Amino acid sequence: MPRAELAFATPRKLPKASRLVGRVVVLDVAFASEASGGGFDGITKPFIDGLGDRLAAWVDHHDHAAHARYADDPRFVLRTKAQHGACPEMVTPELVARVGPVDTIVCHTDFDGLCSAAKWLRDGVEPYKGADDDARAIDTRIGTPSAVARRFDRAIRARPRDHGLLGLIVRHLSTGLSDPSLFGPIDAAGAELEAVEQNNAELARGYRRIDIDKPKLPGCTSVAVLDVTGRAKRYEKTGLLLHGQERAVVAILVDGGNVTLAAPFDSGLNFLEALGLSGGMPTVVSVPKAQLKKIEGALGLPPNSLDDLGT
Repeated sequence: MPRAELAFATPRKLPKASRLVGRVVVLDVAFASEASGGGFDGITKPFIDGLGDRLAAWVDHHDHAAHARYADDPRFVLRTKAQHGACPEMVTPELVARVGPVDTIVCHTDFDGLCSAAKWLRDGVEPYKGADDDARAIDTRIGTPSAVARRFDRAIRARPRDHGLLGLIVRHLSTGLSDPSLFGPIDAAGAELEAVEQNNAELARGYRRIDIDKPKLPGCTSVAVLDVTGRAKRYEKTGLLLHGQERAVVAILVDGGNVTLAAPFDSGLNFLEALGLSGGMPTVVSVPKAQLKKIEGALGLPPNSLDDLGT
């Protein structure tokens, strides 16, 4: 297969369909929910419509009510997070062969997405033995990823918007790690995460635990709340939320106009259902700060317990 061009995306920020070359496959990019601003109809659907017949396949493992719209379209291989903890395991030799040659790969900007892109370039073969398991461990935060995967993950978390670095990582993975020298810039980026992790640890001291006497969600008996609005120190959201989950069942992080709720992947909690959202990850959601009252009610928190956040 000729080497495809790469484009990087998130559910909220998709590339312009008109700028993508030829046949396009989309990997590990969730359909946008209402929390994304324009939602599916304002963000995802225009992108799908803009690609038209050039959309060769869309492969994703995030929950979304709009999946049902494409149940009869073989181009859409859509599953839930419970069915597949990570996307690379969905990229099989059979799928790549069925879809055929593509000119552009659009992938999510985390290890899960980059590994999916590399696996597609390798005709559905893992970049290295155990890569699928590593992607699942990193994306679900269950289990221990290999040392190799941690090197990639740390670099991505240190520079999540550095598309040059992301492209280098896909290149290294797609060639089966054949050029060890490519780890040089990857490890250099990963080293930058150390200072951010120190900031995370300092900020995490500000978490406030709130116990819930009458939980609305089974098992959700406490939350750890942190407001980082206006803080000058750079933080890394995933790590900071994990600090919160060490203190309570659910971590709630507020930064200006955004609120993120996170619980362990195996907690059984479903914030999508609790907050009436159409899609995303059941255990990690981001919503506008205007929904703080809704969060209070959905979780059974004491009235007005979140009033001081994001001010």
